[in-house]
Amino acid sequence: MKSNLMPLLSVLLTVTFCSTVSAIAQPYEKGQSVEAFTAADQHGTPFTFQPTETRFLLISHDMAAGKKANAALNTLGKDHLPGKKAIYIANIHGMPGIGRFFAIPKMKKYAHRIILMDDAALTAKFPQQEGKVTVLKLASGRIQSITYWNPETESVDNFLK
Repeated sequence: MKSNLMPLLSVLLTVTFCSTVSAIAQPYEKGQSVEAFTAADQHGTPFTFQPTETRFLLISHDMAAGKKANAALNTLGKDHLPGKKAIYIANIHGMPGIGRFFAIPKMKKYAHRIILMDDAALTAKFPQQEGKVTVLKLASGRIQSITYWNPETESVDNFLK
């Protein structure tokens, strides 16, 4: 009996693993629904993303783009993004502890809210281009467009229309 279960268990584990990796590896595409998630902001305040209540998602995937985005967004004030039904997310997954030790206190000084994304599976769902901030335009929780903002050379308001 034991020998008959082992091959079956092995196949089930392999299928589960491959399905999980496949799901993680595929970023969102135009027309797909964005799933709700929970995280915290730079002040440790809990945040629940409600797809149908959000018009724009801005996601920085690397530190260089994040620094430039934070500088640009900070000049607009704390009410600018909420007024556009926009949420800014910083991918901190993979940031070492020593980096967090310095980065998060700096983030607390920004006027705008920064949602800290620290989940590898969630991070992998968002498309990215190196050095740019991903901008997802949503309608009823579905992605209408995917664009990439260069905060060093472009105004964010060009993407929030």
